[in-house]
Amino acid sequence: MGFLIRLIVNVIALYVVVRVVPGVHATDFWGLVIAAVILGIVNAILRPILFIITLPLQIVTLGLFTLVINGLLFWLVGSFHVGLYVDGFWPGFWGAIVMGLVSWILSALTGGLESNRQRPIAR
Repeated sequence: MGFLIRLIVNVIALYVVVRVVPGVHATDFWGLVIAAVILGIVNAILRPILFIITLPLQIVTLGLFTLVINGLLFWLVGSFHVGLYVDGFWPGFWGAIVMGLVSWILSALTGGLESNRQRPIAR
């Protein structure tokens, strides 16, 4: 159930990015769903590797280089042409920021719905 809620949150966040950020386009609803799944996979696999490789830059910039990594990964997923199209690095950068903010807000709103395992058992 948590995966489905996370997927819905990411699809809604991608839809907001497409509507708000110029230079980010989507083909249709299913394109957003496929792009959200691929973005989740890319973030789960490549993001930790890139974070470790760029650790000196992360330390020097106090973690702000993470924004560049997120923008590059968003742009990378847009270059796969699976329903999401990103016109360049800067639309990818701003798209990653907007997506992060929207998904953070939606995750906070749906936090109680994601999992029952974190709730203590009432006695």
